[in-house]
Amino acid sequence: MTSTDGTGNTDNTDNADNADNTAGVDGIDPDVPPSGTGCVECDASGGWWFHLRRCALCGHIGCCDDSPSRHATAHHAETGHPLIRSFEPGEEWFWDFTSGELYESGPALAPPVSHPADQPTPGPAGRVPANWADTLR
Repeated sequence: MTSTDGTGNTDNTDNADNADNTAGVDGIDPDVPPSGTGCVECDASGGWWFHLRRCALCGHIGCCDDSPSRHATAHHAETGHPLIRSFEPGEEWFWDFTSGELYESGPALAPPVSHPADQPTPGPAGRVPANWADTLR
């Protein structure tokens, strides 16, 4: 995986030579599909999200920390699953909750790799309040 130190400098660690090789990368199961196309808890409660994150171990889809409910971080706190990947179209980064490291890329995960392109951000359609920008964290 390729990490960045916040200054734009990169550090090729773990699987930099072979992004599809997940041997030795704790917290990633590349064969598990995502739990759905939206935040599991927001969908169940009628809530909404700003951006979506995918647990790299179990596929749970949760909302980001800028969303009202922060379900991706709550999932990490409840399960200890350490890595999330963006579930936004065109984004490939991973975040390690344990180390606080951002990885610009990593191993391929089971498809789909993002929510549907026609799903709006924020989403889902019909549940986002008119003043959504005022409510972001």
